[in-house]
Amino acid sequence: MAQQTQAPLVELKNISIAFGGIKAVDDVSVDLHPGEVVGLLGHNGAGKSTLIKVLSGAYAKDAGEIFINGENVEINSPRDARANNIETIYQTLALADNLDAASNLFLGRELMTPFGLVDDAAMEAECRKIMGRLNPNFQKFNEPVSALSGGQRQSVAIARAVYFNARILIMDEPTAALGPHETQMVADLIQQLKAQGIGIFLIDHDVHSVMELCDRASVMKNGQLVGTVDIADVSDDDLLSMIILGKNPMEKADA
Repeated sequence: MAQQTQAPLVELKNISIAFGGIKAVDDVSVDLHPGEVVGLLGHNGAGKSTLIKVLSGAYAKDAGEIFINGENVEINSPRDARANNIETIYQTLALADNLDAASNLFLGRELMTPFGLVDDAAMEAECRKIMGRLNPNFQKFNEPVSALSGGQRQSVAIARAVYFNARILIMDEPTAALGPHETQMVADLIQQLKAQGIGIFLIDHDVHSVMELCDRASVMKNGQLVGTVDIADVSDDDLLSMIILGKNPMEKADA
């Protein structure tokens, strides 16, 4: 469990956003600490992806505040998010299939030689350095990423985010469609990121993934926050009850 004594990396306070008069997110507050993974759970349409798209700059909030390291910030675009060291790894991974790992790592931010040419050797050297840190078994540096396995592709996407100084990582169902070995690879990557003090919001609808990968879970239903719980204090069934019934098990004593 991350130390809660530090100020949160991220605080989303009283966030609301509506589309066509329907509140997709209704007065929701969640936070994230350094070296912590917070799972965002809920059915499709619960509002979890919409909430996180406010943080990633894809949507503009209608109400509420965003604090990064205790400072009130405005995030109106993905560029604003990156300026605040927020990187998003979507389920599609947004990799260029025909390019190798190094070219994907520096896509749109290529290293250049003094003569104005793309410096492939320097990019590969940097790619080998960061992959050596994140995934030492990665060897397919000269193959297009279309030839990589799901876990290897995920590690390229994570490497790109970390290389460019992400402190806050948004991961959208990182283990979806991966086999057990690949899922373990991603779990190991997440542990390494936590050790570096990176905070991760993990969007998922798989309770088992969240139980294994997260420190806390925030559950949403119908655009509202059901509650945020410590994973150590709840069971799979507790989380399912929150998702399906919208009941927070921590409030049993008050019921």
